[in-house]
Amino acid sequence: MGIFNFFSKDKKEKLDKGLEKTKTNVFGKISRALAGKSIIDELALDDIEEALITSDIGVETTLKIIKKLEERVAQDKYINTSELNDFLKEEVSLLMKDSSAEISDVDGPYVIMVVGVNGVGKTTTIGKLAHQFKQQGKKVVLGAADTFRAAAVDQLVIWADRAEVAIVKQDMGSDPASVCFDTLQSAKVSGADVVIIDTAGRLHNKINLMNELTKIKNVMAKVIPEAPHDVMLVLDASTGQNAIEQATQFTKATKVNSLALTKLDGTAKGGVVIGISDQFQIPVRYIGVGEGMEDLQIFNKNEFIDSLFN
Repeated sequence: MGIFNFFSKDKKEKLDKGLEKTKTNVFGKISRALAGKSIIDELALDDIEEALITSDIGVETTLKIIKKLEERVAQDKYINTSELNDFLKEEVSLLMKDSSAEISDVDGPYVIMVVGVNGVGKTTTIGKLAHQFKQQGKKVVLGAADTFRAAAVDQLVIWADRAEVAIVKQDMGSDPASVCFDTLQSAKVSGADVVIIDTAGRLHNKINLMNELTKIKNVMAKVIPEAPHDVMLVLDASTGQNAIEQATQFTKATKVNSLALTKLDGTAKGGVVIGISDQFQIPVRYIGVGEGMEDLQIFNKNEFIDSLFN
């Protein structure tokens, strides 16, 4: 059941364009650090370390890369600056978690619960996912479980109309778990293939709100065993290190199965994708590289690295 296998025709071009600012940021800093140097020796390592850290790759991930680079320099005494690019590609590839585009068959609809703070593009991501599943011939049902904000439900209704998929909603202030229960019941009766649940934009430092995610998951499992099959955390790549902090808090509060990184096209902080994938060992399943319906791409580690480093 390969419901995650969808690619737009201009995917490569979109990805290259979306990573332009990040590429300029990362390699601009590395180039300045190595200006006038033909070899990388121990003296150059500190400059490279600073360039990577300030490119939002993150301290933890940068230190892993630098450690490997130190070992390489100690072994070879030095490496050419022209070899650094290939070295970085290899090490980043080893650090990043692979993301499979295939999922196993499940008994009933495949349920995705989408979590994340307000403003990261969560509802927009849901809408684009629904559209792409619909394009694949899948029957999709959305669940408007963000009942704390009327605007959230209204926004999801708009996306459901655009994608031409069904939506289940209740009045503002309703119990989110009740909405999830109704959504899954409706999806089972209608023979839906995919259910996507929108949850409230939880503040990642509010434990009581996080606890509600557990309640929602427990209620869904009563309707469809093992649901949700995928808890997807949506993060805004343009927030850089704050996205890593959000991932830290969410992974403490609930089991996160996959990640979606939005707004890569508008930021120079796309290096955070590398840090998040490495630190949390959770697959990045989607990246947003534009505003269009087709601009939510399945994340391919090798394509990402090639686009960033070539």
